[in-house]
Amino acid sequence: MTKPVVIVGASMAGLRVAEALRRFGYSGPITAIGDEPHAPYNRPPLSKEVLAGETVSHETVAFPQRAATADVGWVLGNRAVSADLEHQTVTTADGSVFEYSTLIAATGLRPKRQHYPNNLQAGRHVIRTLDDAIGLRAALGPGVRVVVLGAGFIGCETAATARKLGAEVTIVAPGALPINRILGAELAAEVMRRQQAEGVEFRMKRSVADLIGEARIEGVLLDDGSELPCDVFIEAIGSHCNTEWLDGNDVEITDGVLTDSNLRAVKASGGAWDNVFAIGDVAKFPNPLFDDLARRVEHWNIPTESGKHVGQLVALQHAVAAGTDGTADQLATHVAAGFRPVPSFWSDQFDVHLLAFGLLAIADEAKLVQGELSGDCVFEYYRGGKLVGAAGIGMRSVVQGYRNAFAS
Repeated sequence: MTKPVVIVGASMAGLRVAEALRRFGYSGPITAIGDEPHAPYNRPPLSKEVLAGETVSHETVAFPQRAATADVGWVLGNRAVSADLEHQTVTTADGSVFEYSTLIAATGLRPKRQHYPNNLQAGRHVIRTLDDAIGLRAALGPGVRVVVLGAGFIGCETAATARKLGAEVTIVAPGALPINRILGAELAAEVMRRQQAEGVEFRMKRSVADLIGEARIEGVLLDDGSELPCDVFIEAIGSHCNTEWLDGNDVEITDGVLTDSNLRAVKASGGAWDNVFAIGDVAKFPNPLFDDLARRVEHWNIPTESGKHVGQLVALQHAVAAGTDGTADQLATHVAAGFRPVPSFWSDQFDVHLLAFGLLAIADEAKLVQGELSGDCVFEYYRGGKLVGAAGIGMRSVVQGYRNAFAS
């Protein structure tokens, strides 16, 4: 039997690439290895509507399993600890060794954590996994004093959800405005104003110097010497790439897995592996829709679109190797086109329903082009006079129209 395609990472990207392999004709064995015990599920709602529910469960966020992928070998609750790209093997925490014909890295991210002099753990939370959300939901409720460290999307969404559950919420962050790097000052200030109108407090240009308490967190000490009472401390300060299992191989893994324009892993010595790919949040790829600079893009559509691209490419590679008529030309066409996604994300915070397309973070100018800032509105984002992104509060159909503009 042909050695399987091995997918390391059994979340959204891993599922989508398995589905694409089957859809584009690959009928060989597939093994998907994941460190969580849960079958693939949807992460973005964890900080939004799922966290706001009475209970958080796998059934709430689980992706439906299609018949085409029923024969995928899901190896769950067993983390990949190393790989040998020369000999085409992956080793997991229990000592199992998996041989592969093609390796697809879909290992994603894990939350960054701070270390404090009083490094209490009881009362501390992050939100990345289903188990994180289950633990945090159990701690939230009316009157609970919550401090969120970090004012990015996860921090602001989680703060909004906690506030809707009746908690007293304060966001602490070093920047002047929440989500400023992506949204720009004008729209970021409006998001902050709307959060404040719902009762969320902000301590901007501040950081947490230490935690207060003995058995569990009772408060936080800020860098200006002030103290905030705190029952629940949520760290939302960014992520680390899960690439350690690739250490010791000829592969470039500084800030994710560097890839070429077809998501093939780039060798540190030059060139790229023909049978090693990276998809989802861990992939650092160039996008010719914008420029040739490789970036990781942590937007919700990237796991699906990168999985589809690699699934089709790998299926064609196997078809060519099997001598299937016409597939060599199809493979050449697919490779020539490269991976050219239009990044997209969405965020729900109270009555703010934000949708965006493009790469807003690379812009040097943002313009309000439709609507009123205090109501529904649309911003366009430019770099050097060229449109690179669009975002809107409400006005969903208008914002959706930008997707085709970027693609063309």
